Order: sequence, then C-alpha cells, then structure tokens
Amino acid sequence: MPKFCANLSFLWKDLDPPARIHAAAAAGFDAVEILFPYDTPAQDMRRALDATGLTLALINCPPPNYTGGARGFAAVPADRDRFRSDFRRALRYAQTLKAQHLHIMSGVAEGDDARACLIDNLTWACAEAPDQSLTIEPINPHDMPGYFLNDFDLAAQVIDAVGAPNLGLQFDAYHAHRITGDLAATWARHGARVRHVQFADHPGRHEPGSGEIDLAAFFTRLDADGYDGWASAEYAPAGDTDDGLGWLRDQPAAPAPK
Repeated sequence: MPKFCANLSFLWKDLDPPARIHAAAAAGFDAVEILFPYDTPAQDMRRALDATGLTLALINCPPPNYTGGARGFAAVPADRDRFRSDFRRALRYAQTLKAQHLHIMSGVAEGDDARACLIDNLTWACAEAPDQSLTIEPINPHDMPGYFLNDFDLAAQVIDAVGAPNLGLQFDAYHAHRITGDLAATWARHGARVRHVQFADHPGRHEPGSGEIDLAAFFTRLDADGYDGWASAEYAPAGDTDDGLGWLRDQPAAPAPK
C-alpha cells in the first residue's frame, strides 16, 4: 500500500495544529500535511514534528489562509509582485519545517494572460528555490469556481512549458473524479508527472469507502505503477476523526524486510 499522510487541515480540527501532529502519529501516520500553517509559530510546529518523528509532506502557498480572501494568485497578472513577495515568505516557513513540497495556488483567473502569468511565475519560483519541490494541483470548478488551474491537461502543459526539475503535479483523486469522471484514466495519463497524491471519496468528500470512488483500486494502482510518494488523507471526516480511520487500520501490513 502507499505511504499514507494525514492532512491536518481536515483531520482532528478540534485540536491545535501541534496537537494534531501528535494525534496523527498516534493513529499510525508517518507524515502530515497542513495547507495553511502560518497562524502557528513555525517553531511550535517544528517541535511537534521532532517529538513524533513525522515528516511534513506539504504546505500551501500563499500565506496566510485564504478564507475570505484570494485563493492564490500565481496566475493573476495584477498580483505578480504580491505572488513573489508571498512566495518568499512561504518558502522561509517551508524551509524551517523541512516541508517536502510547497504547493503553489494559481488563484481565480482566466485566459491566455493568466496562463502566461502562471508559467512566468512558476519559472521564477523554480529558479528562486531550486532545492525545493514545488507542485501545482488541478482543482475542480464545483468546489472552487473560477480557479484557473481546473484541468489536468492544462496542468501538464504548464509543467512542460516551465521545464524545471523541481516542479511536479499534485494529484488529488477527489478532484480528478469530479473533473474527468474517470480517475483511473486520468492517473494513467498524468501519473508520470505526479509528486504528491491526495484523496477523498465522493460525494461528501469523506473517508474512503463512504462514496462512489474505488480508492482501494486506486491505491493498488499506485503500488503497481511504482509511485513512492505520499498519499494524503485530505477528507472531511463524516464523524469523529479516529472513528473514521478504519480504512487505514484495514490496510495490509508492509512485508517484513528480508
């Protein structure tokens, strides 16, 4: 089975972020991601990560949380300067926490100017942080209307246009299902570009097994294709977080080393 990661922006939301790290470790996860950790002092997060030995797989850029504000602006021509300033802030936070991936959000935009702006900003960011893995993620238009990067083929074109070794695709099975209706075919087409995986079932964006997406088959496909990155549980628990982790407890144990 894949290496599973806990998304702390969705799971254990009744706890403060450092306590969520400890809860993820107790539940059996080896890594965590948190979309917008910027309201928590980085050193508090670092201490929790060090105490548990967990890896921080990913955070989002830009800071802070976009609730009530822009959903990123890497593809917004009028916000080019803001993107670059906030990217540097996010990068400092990511480096302090040793985040493996920094997800760059494109924001609400449309048209050729937005595409050119996104490519230009990503090219700049990849050169600015050559040792940091950066990702972009297609997000479905039902959950995030107007978001520029709402198509996997577009994301592939952008990645190829940038042509930087530290830029890859963030593949969310839930968004892939909602965008294309065919998770398996979308993975087959784009899996080679993927750096990081996220998942939730549909409808409801709840735990695996709660809806219509065959996530068990998807996990098997990840293994068969040799995907060795994290697969992050980015879902809204239908009830108590720990009560909904049966899907994780039911995963087959890894084979013992020879």
